[in-house]
Amino acid sequence: MEESKVDVLIIGAGPAGLMCANALAHAKIPVRIIDKRPGDILAGQADGIHARTLEILQSYGLARRLIEESAEIHRAAFYIPNPKGGIERLRRMPAITAPSTARFPFTCTLHQGAIEAIFHDDMRPLGLEIDRPTIPTAIELSEDEAELKDPQAYPVKVVLQHLDRNDTEVVRAKFVLGAHSWVRKAMNIQMEGDMSDFIWGVVDINPDTDYPDVRNLAVIHSTEGSALLIPREGDLLRLYVQLADADVLDPETGRLDKARASPQKVLEMAKRILRPYRMDPIGDIRWWTMYVVGQRVAEKYSVRDRIFIAGDACHTHSPKAGQGMNASMSDTHNLAWKLTYVLRGWADISLLNTYEFERRKFAVDLINFDRQWAALFSSGKLKGSDETLHEMFRRNGQFTSGIGIRYNPSSIVQNAYQSCAANLIVGERMLPHDFICASNARPLNIHDMLPSDMRFKVLAFVGDVKVEAAAARMRQLGEQLEAPESFLRRFGHGDSGAVFDVICVSSSSKDDVDWTDFPKVLSNHWSKVLLDDLDMHGRSGGGGFAAYGIDRELGAIVIVRPDGHVGLVAPCDRVDIINDYFASFMLPVAP
Repeated sequence: MEESKVDVLIIGAGPAGLMCANALAHAKIPVRIIDKRPGDILAGQADGIHARTLEILQSYGLARRLIEESAEIHRAAFYIPNPKGGIERLRRMPAITAPSTARFPFTCTLHQGAIEAIFHDDMRPLGLEIDRPTIPTAIELSEDEAELKDPQAYPVKVVLQHLDRNDTEVVRAKFVLGAHSWVRKAMNIQMEGDMSDFIWGVVDINPDTDYPDVRNLAVIHSTEGSALLIPREGDLLRLYVQLADADVLDPETGRLDKARASPQKVLEMAKRILRPYRMDPIGDIRWWTMYVVGQRVAEKYSVRDRIFIAGDACHTHSPKAGQGMNASMSDTHNLAWKLTYVLRGWADISLLNTYEFERRKFAVDLINFDRQWAALFSSGKLKGSDETLHEMFRRNGQFTSGIGIRYNPSSIVQNAYQSCAANLIVGERMLPHDFICASNARPLNIHDMLPSDMRFKVLAFVGDVKVEAAAARMRQLGEQLEAPESFLRRFGHGDSGAVFDVICVSSSSKDDVDWTDFPKVLSNHWSKVLLDDLDMHGRSGGGGFAAYGIDRELGAIVIVRPDGHVGLVAPCDRVDIINDYFASFMLPVAP
């Protein structure tokens, strides 16, 4: 029997598994990813990518292709029964309803297989391919405490069966990620929650229609039932239709029986709901399925911080708010950098505790939201009180778009000095804003300085350095960052630039300063000094200190984690606070 070793074994090559595999491969962490599917998904499945997920994909350099291939949803429409029969439009509103700090204030829709192909193509040049069709048949975790505490040990044993050649392999791994429910079940991790009474059918069609909102997200309630319409790439349209129990439940077992339904039945129901508008498919129905809405979350996300679960393996909810794929990829975006830091010997293994701490709370919040959303959607309440669907849609925009996700205080989220940057909420993602490069006045978004490259970003907002008091503070900051006790030295592991990326932002005018005016530690490359000023044509830039709630003279230091979330803000003259922050979870350079 073949035996092998790997740092991280990922079981399941859906969006959660691929996000993690791709991130680890770029970090040069030895990783394998397996999947039981013999080939790619060609149609259907999850399809919605929200604003925050687009920002995450942009940080990996993957957003442009996704946006080019997908449909963009900028507007939502809500329909109610017309007293004369049929339906009428109640209102239209933005598809992203949060006070928009989103860099991409829209949703993209593209079928899951095409989204997965973007990851495949990014991994392939790194030598990483999906091992398939391959399934796990057994998993064991060592009970040796010394082995479990040693991040360089291989305490997980997984037996794999390669279905195409019908042989087995034993893999010993330092860590295992279960992006498939098999791992959760094998480790006896229970799901908490329940299944609802709501049954939905889904069809993808190329429509021939006179319905005016065919290219907008649409929530429709009629006397015939409820539907959700989502425009897709090209001319495709996805229709979600609520089904009656009698149509799809086996009367003897009470269980969902797909044989009792058909895509034609789902489409016929949609046609009745959409009257007086016409909705006919051009050619064949592309894809269909049906499901019972379930809202459940795993009781825990890890076993001894060696075996983790993510994505659909640990949370299930209705697809109507479009959260599934977004939550799944955000799970492993959160986990990948933490695994990297532990495997590189940069952080204590206890850092991995924060994965469950941060992501499970989000999943519980998501389930609670989804339970209300799904029930309200199915109830048909579109007007008559404040608790209407469109009001809930509007109020929860920050949550559904992902841009308002906030992680609670922990070793990597410390908010004691929040007032230094009042609008950069510690625990939330870094706000995008346009600045200009001091060296050439080129405008750029701060997010483009925050790639997912496994480094902490140290953003030094130093104020107007033409004012002597601010200049003196900046010089003092430079000296403190260069000191032997500085986090750059203590936790830089011989190459602080591999762990930390220092970026300087000044409120000085482009006409008053050069990038070479700043201390070397704050300007180690011409691209690392930014100004809060307008570009040469007055079209973009400026207002950044105000937008972030940072005093233009006193400044602040903002620590952005490798996943783009703000971990700490501190006064410019308190490098000791930053030293203590990193000392709480990182390992110092060996003497």
